Amino acid sequence: MRDVFQAIADPTRREILGMIAYRSLNVNAVSGHFEISRAAIYKHLKILREAGLVEIKQEGRERFCRAKLEKLETVSDWVDQYRKLWNQKLDSLEAYLDKLQNRNKTGGESNDK
Repeated sequence: MRDVFQAIADPTRREILGMIAYRSLNVNAVSGHFEISRAAIYKHLKILREAGLVEIKQEGRERFCRAKLEKLETVSDWVDQYRKLWNQKLDSLEAYLDKLQNRNKTGGESNDK
């Protein structure tokens, strides 16, 4: 099984996931969207499938791709820890800027010693 992070590292694979996130598409529709070879699209789909992000089913003579986005929860959890960190930093910055602004409104600090 491939790593989800490795699978979404490529912009083409992210775009494929975006295309099939809301509806299944056949491989021809997916490959027709890109200006790369069908073989390259199959390689990208294989990587996405091995990472558990895409399911490919044969329906008659066509193969349909369906996104399985549950695996992206791992990515979401990883990003979330940094989102919390940045929110804390931004909250601290906001508090500091508010303090400076209030200080300027009240005439600043006294220079009396």
